[in-house]
Amino acid sequence: MSRRRGATGLRGILVVDKPTGPTSHDVVARLRRASGESRIGHAGTLDPLASGVLIVLVGSFARLDRYLTGCEKEYVAEVSFGTETDTDDAEGSVTMSSPVPDRILDAEYATSVLEALRGPSLQKPPAYSAIKVQGRTAYSIARGGGEVILEPRPIVIHEAELLGIDPQMSSWQVRLLVSKGTYIRSVARDLGRSLGSAAHLSGLRRTASGVLGLDEAISLDQALQAGVDGTLPSLFASAPRALGFPVVELSPAEVAAVLVGRSLPGDLAGDVADADQRVSLTRDGELIAVYRGKDGLLVPETVMVSQS
Repeated sequence: MSRRRGATGLRGILVVDKPTGPTSHDVVARLRRASGESRIGHAGTLDPLASGVLIVLVGSFARLDRYLTGCEKEYVAEVSFGTETDTDDAEGSVTMSSPVPDRILDAEYATSVLEALRGPSLQKPPAYSAIKVQGRTAYSIARGGGEVILEPRPIVIHEAELLGIDPQMSSWQVRLLVSKGTYIRSVARDLGRSLGSAAHLSGLRRTASGVLGLDEAISLDQALQAGVDGTLPSLFASAPRALGFPVVELSPAEVAAVLVGRSLPGDLAGDVADADQRVSLTRDGELIAVYRGKDGLLVPETVMVSQS
């Protein structure tokens, strides 16, 4: 029996362990079909060849993407030296080959190189990316044979740790903790160039997005089955914990005020109202709204539930 797609009343955050192969959009589309809920999105795209943590936002919780897409991301990446590709990963065509100096396969040297990556820098995104250039995605221009010119963007690499070296494959396995907007493909490409060789990203697994990691992720098949069975709510992660804002549990009267979009007294959240910070408002532990401190009050920013 087919499901009617629309508003099912489902709302929550799913931490899906995306397999290699499907795009992030494919995952969302399959979950929409399985659950019947049309309002499903994600916070932070993963390339088809990448696997790992994909934050899926269901129902009215899709409004939380503005808070969750900016989280730091952690990855385990495989960087292969000797060749560079047009996509900066293993999917692309080889555009340059270069010998791999012996020092690149020395663990002590590799560790020192990765330590030097830490901190803020400017990064040129891959030509094959979803960045818009005069209304078109960069990858559509690149696939059509056009020249893609992308300006460098500020990023931060918070941590870069060598996990291992494979001399046979001339590759490094690296753990990276990075800011929003960091392309790991570009990190691999730039490593090769900076070391007098060439490199591309040959494997990638996202191990965490903000506080949400693989330890609480579910498989895509598990999520799809739960969508069909109507048991998705049992798999939802804690939204207040995912957001990381101070949490205020509301009284029934305060809940009623939130549901009609009223401001609340600032002293409900201590000094938040005076610091222009956000706060998660909950009812019985469930997130119902995100408010912001302003002029001594808590004012609505994102309300997750309606009065009905």
